[in-house]
Order: sequence, then C-alpha cells, then structure tokens
Amino acid sequence: MTDTTPATTAGRPPQPDRDRVMTDFGIDTTSRRTSEALRDYAARVKGGDLGSLPALLGLIVLVVLFGLLSESFLTLGNLANLLAQGAGVTIIAMGLVFVLLLGEIDLSAGTASGVTAAVMALHLVSGGNMLGRMGLGVFLVFGLMLLVALGLAVLRRIWAAGVAPVLALAITLLGVGPDPWVEMLLAVCVGTSIGLLTGFLVSRIGIPSFVVTLALFLAWQGVILQFIGDGGTLALQNDTLFAVANGNLSIPASWVLFVLAAGGYAAVVLGRHFRRMRRGLVTQPTPLMCTKVAVTVVLAAVGTALLSLNRSQSSLITITGVPYVVPIVLVLLVVGSYVLDRTSYGRHIYAIGGNAEAARRAGINVPRVRASVFVVSATLAAIGAIVYSSKVGSVDPNAGGGTVLLYAVGAAVIGGTSLFGGRGRMSNAVIGGAVLAIVNNGLGLLKQPAAVVLVVTGIVLLLAASVDALSRRRAATSR
Repeated sequence: MTDTTPATTAGRPPQPDRDRVMTDFGIDTTSRRTSEALRDYAARVKGGDLGSLPALLGLIVLVVLFGLLSESFLTLGNLANLLAQGAGVTIIAMGLVFVLLLGEIDLSAGTASGVTAAVMALHLVSGGNMLGRMGLGVFLVFGLMLLVALGLAVLRRIWAAGVAPVLALAITLLGVGPDPWVEMLLAVCVGTSIGLLTGFLVSRIGIPSFVVTLALFLAWQGVILQFIGDGGTLALQNDTLFAVANGNLSIPASWVLFVLAAGGYAAVVLGRHFRRMRRGLVTQPTPLMCTKVAVTVVLAAVGTALLSLNRSQSSLITITGVPYVVPIVLVLLVVGSYVLDRTSYGRHIYAIGGNAEAARRAGINVPRVRASVFVVSATLAAIGAIVYSSKVGSVDPNAGGGTVLLYAVGAAVIGGTSLFGGRGRMSNAVIGGAVLAIVNNGLGLLKQPAAVVLVVTGIVLLLAASVDALSRRRAATSR
C-alpha cells in the first residue's frame, strides 16, 4: 500500500504549511468560509501578529475621547488643519520605515530635513546667488559635498540617486533664478545627496547607523546655523511654496482626486483578488475583500464631502476643498507601498531585515541595499521639510530639530513598524502620524502645557514599542 504520510525531515514531524499564512484575513478561498477566516485572523492576533491593529484602535479611542472633551476637535476647520499639521512628520516617517525594516536607525533625518529646508530658503531669498549668500568658503564646501555624493552614487552603483547631486550642482553653479519648483527640486536633490553620504558611512565603512546618524544629527544642526545664522529666520515669501501645506484643491478637483484614489484602490485590490482566484492561489474571502473596499470608498467619499463644505469662520472668506498635502501623501504612500510590496528591491529589504546573513548567501547585495535605504530616508525627509516649512512660512535654525525626528520615528513605530527589522509597511507611518497629530492637536485644544504633551507622546511611543516587543516574543513562543 502506498504511504501517503507527509515526508519528515531529520525525524521531525511535518511543519504547518506557512505558505498559506497571509496578512489580514488571508485564507484559501476554496476551503474556508468567511467565519473561518475571521477565526484564523483572531488566532494570529492572539499569537502576536498584531500589525497596525493597536494603532488603529488607539486612533479610534483618541478621536472619540478628544471629540467628547473638546467642542472644537471635530469641527471641519480643525480636521482639515490636522491633515496639514501631521503631514511633514508623516512623510519623514515614511522614509524611516525603509531604514527600520533593516533594523537600522536614522537619527539624522530631522536635521537633514532642516538642511534641505535651509538650502531651499537660501536659494529663494538670495535670488539664486548662492555664492553671494554663503560666501566663497562655505559655497566651495557645499559644492565639494555634492561632488562627493556623486562619486558615492557611482561607487555604490545607485544610479538613480546619482542624478540628484548633478542637478543640485547645476542649479547652484549656473545661478538659476528663484522659482518655487526649482527651490523644491534643489531641496530634494540635497536630501538625496545627504542620504548617499549617510549610506556610504554605514554600509561601506561599517560604522553602526546609530553612531553615524547621531554624529550627523549634530553636524547638520551646525550646518543649519551656518546657513541661516544664530537667531536668524528666512521667510518663504512665495505663494506656491506657501500653498504646499496651506492651500486646497478646488471642489471639482477634490472629487476627481476621490475618483482616482478610491477607484484606483478598488480596481487594484479587487483586480488582484479575482486574478488570484482564477489561478487557484491563496487569497482573502471575496465578501471580506468587498467589505474592505466598500468601507474605504465610503470613508473617502464622506471625507471629500465634508472637506468640500465651507470651513471658514469668517463670512468674508471661503475655504473649501481637500488640502494639497493629501494627494502628496497619497502619491508617496502608493509609490512606497508598490516599491516595498511589488518589486524585487522591496523583497530584498524585507529579506535583509529578517536575516541579513541568509540574504547575503542568497545573492542579495546587502551593502548596496543598506546604503539605498538611507537615500530613500533622506529624500523623503527633504519632501517632509518642504511641507513643514510651508506650514510655518519660514525656516529658522531650529528647522528639523527639537521633536521632529522623535515624532517621525514614533509615527513609524506607533503605526506598527518593528524596531527589530523585517516587519512594517508604508501605511504604518500614516497611521502613526495620525495618532501623534491627534494627540498634539487634542491636547493643544484642551490648553495643556508643552510638558503634558511631551509626557503623553512619550508614553504613547513607549506603549507602541512595548507592544512590538511583546508581540514578537509571543510570536516566537507560538511557533
């Protein structure tokens, strides 16, 4: 008689089929019902696979709590302001997700963003004459740093990033006149160049990322002081730059954004689901998928409808439409999620974060990937700098300092990204950024002092880190 017992390895009993374990409610739709999928999800949560669940529950609790404690919290004006308040930190946190996935840290992301904001403001106020504004010595050092960044991009073969220092050199050396789009391009290029330097020191020299980025945190703070001057302030007196964080789409454009975002989300998610079903692959139950998409679309429609109403408290001014920061964050979220989920580069990041030595033996260029994540982090830090500088309308020596970095790291961790590497998504930064924005905004409306805000924020971050550590321990013991 033929033996149908599954084969064992080295006398061990057969292991469970882990290929069937998916995120969310993933199951084999041909063998389980929705109720079984829900039980399966509950079992995984009990086993330590929490994902963003704690952050989402905390988000709901905070909204209800502050809504009850403050009459102003759930007003249209405040909700729209929340989006702009948290956008800059959220974007920086998105870049930090790439670094944290490798189990690394970038403590210089905040002050690096401040450097890019200072360069952007310098180019604007100097009329494009960076040499005259910086002085010959500082200008030469700045140009030399961009040349070094270009050499490092070639050395590490990060070709796309090598374009950034070339563009930055061209803008500064040719004395390109002030233009809001040029200023923003220059800021992003400088941020990418900073990331090339950081990535080289970590991946090639082998200095621990904590030490490198701590040193650069201090160095970039000094650079900001050199560019702006102690006690100085550079005003961003430009309508386009000011509108990045303070402007709004028109009502028709807001609904076009809704159709593109919600329709695109539904098409991608459901299209992938039914393709997997046709091929007999593991996927989520169709009712759960349709419910997930329907809830997302309805929430997006409600949000768009509310933001299309006039939220001005003055009868002389009309403020309507979705803030510009929403499509900015959405584009970065979609692109970043695609890179991490659907490209070989993203799979390499997760592989290295899970086990760097195994990834190296599998043929992955670990040093190159490790260098590249710092490039991504610094580039997104520059975009975040554009947003938060636009919000306040100026750049001062404290740009990117203070609590900016702490909030950015906190947003990624609170949202569900693991500090130990190998687990996290771009959406974690958005969820965590929303939690921190609500905490700061709600406590501000309750007129709580800065001391209370910092203590509460620290406790929230500590709770998130504790949940991460405990869930990993629970998952390890349940295997």
